[in-house]
Amino acid sequence: MARKTNLVRTLSNWALAPGRSRFCRALGGPTRPSGIRPHATFLLRNLPTRVLRRRQEWEPPQLRCLPAFLFFSPAAEMDSAGIMGEEASRQLQVRFVTKLLPPLKVPPRSIAVPSGLTRMGLSEIVNHILGGGDSDYQPQPFDFLIDGEFVRMSLEEFLLAKGISAEKILEIEYVKAVVPRKQDDPCLHDDWVSAVDGSNTRFILTGCYDSFARVWKDGTSCTHVLEGHSGAVTSVSFINRKEAQRDGTLYVGTASKDRTLRLWKFDTVEPVKNMEKVRAFKVLNGHTAAVQSITSEPSGDMVCSGSWDCTMKLWALNDADAEGDQVSVKKRKANSDASLDEESQLEGGAISTFNGHTQCVSSVVWAERQTIYSASWDHSVRRWDVSTGENSWNMRKSWGTTFMKKFRRDIPSFEMWKVCGKALNCLDVGGEGFALIAAGGSDPVLRIWDPRRPGSLAPVYQFSSHSSWITSCKWHRRSWFHLVSASYDGKVMLWDLRTAWPLSVIDSHTDKVLCADWWKDDSLISGGADSKLFISSGITIQ
Repeated sequence: MARKTNLVRTLSNWALAPGRSRFCRALGGPTRPSGIRPHATFLLRNLPTRVLRRRQEWEPPQLRCLPAFLFFSPAAEMDSAGIMGEEASRQLQVRFVTKLLPPLKVPPRSIAVPSGLTRMGLSEIVNHILGGGDSDYQPQPFDFLIDGEFVRMSLEEFLLAKGISAEKILEIEYVKAVVPRKQDDPCLHDDWVSAVDGSNTRFILTGCYDSFARVWKDGTSCTHVLEGHSGAVTSVSFINRKEAQRDGTLYVGTASKDRTLRLWKFDTVEPVKNMEKVRAFKVLNGHTAAVQSITSEPSGDMVCSGSWDCTMKLWALNDADAEGDQVSVKKRKANSDASLDEESQLEGGAISTFNGHTQCVSSVVWAERQTIYSASWDHSVRRWDVSTGENSWNMRKSWGTTFMKKFRRDIPSFEMWKVCGKALNCLDVGGEGFALIAAGGSDPVLRIWDPRRPGSLAPVYQFSSHSSWITSCKWHRRSWFHLVSASYDGKVMLWDLRTAWPLSVIDSHTDKVLCADWWKDDSLISGGADSKLFISSGITIQ
């Protein structure tokens, strides 16, 4: 009711402005209003339907969500009937083009289609042409692009919004629509699934609140359980070492609320008959609070961690590179099997510590060999130069406040941007030129920045279809346009930069989604508070 009252008041004030009486007279209403509410109601009931359909081009934001019950009147229905009849008969000349292979390629000739068609109607036309009367042809959904942007409204509305002439032949590109196949039998865990990594094409790595990390082969069977942490596992990462690719050894890093990181390695060549329990070959101590995030260097020689102690630390996988005391300790496995006897573990210290954040470092990404990005609850994103300590970006005014500081020579310098007024939970780098920064936090908006743009750090894209905090975001490893996000609203959304609407919404989870990633380039994996790992496959990226 309050929203309706505010809407009526807004329209009334607009109607009382100088020159509005002619507009009222043209609609058959009084020249001067007798009262605020009756006059505004008259305007609402008699605004032509055609104008309402185009209202986003000219009206203030308060008028963009008008209640449907305000528009019923005999005069409006008569006018709209004539208008709709006129629009239904309007035709557009279009030509369908595609980059798909010949079985899904239509002849490049122009045809006339109604201007009111949406993507569903366009998909029916393409399937009708492809089928050619063949009873065995199986129709499939398509998406459509005009001038590189997905069509998410009728053709006429799209042309009007983009200022495209309807007099020339309209070239429409069609691609396969994204329709993920949901997994019927998810991978069950004993507690919340807090972390997932799908960068390995054979295995999926998960972290759980039961203090264990798990390795899943082909997304179906758990082959290894990584035990040793005394607190919830918060982040996991495959470590791509060159020697591991040659001898089949798999390296893994995990972070935990027990303030430690652990490094693991195990053989993947020999077949595993039963689930194996593996202990870490190295324990990394140094943080004074829970470790929230871990990422590995592209070459696999080091890892970086972010913690609730507001610091980031670099750690070496090679023993000789680490500073401080390294003590070889003996720890006995909890399993009483005689074959699982004492095992040596190394304790390593950090190579260096990065100070600067004032709140939890929630996410770290090692984008290039000498560049690390970090996101924090202090509302900032930072880029760190690992080797030289020199700033590679110039300080500039931005949306929010831009800061730049230099620390001592032994600590890499950084640039910091207060990019939004929200605590950030996740961060990833990808897109065109591997330069776009995607981040989500304590609001339902997924934001993307391009630091190459001069003069401003305002987001170049904002996606706001989620209804709660965003917990995870990941760029597709081979596509410039696609990324995935997960949220406390229980949904995983697939995004394409060429449209403001999600390409697909996956609602397999029954509780908060805590993590998500890509797997094998055509699948999405996600874990959540329902203690399940879901795999959604069959995604065609174009």
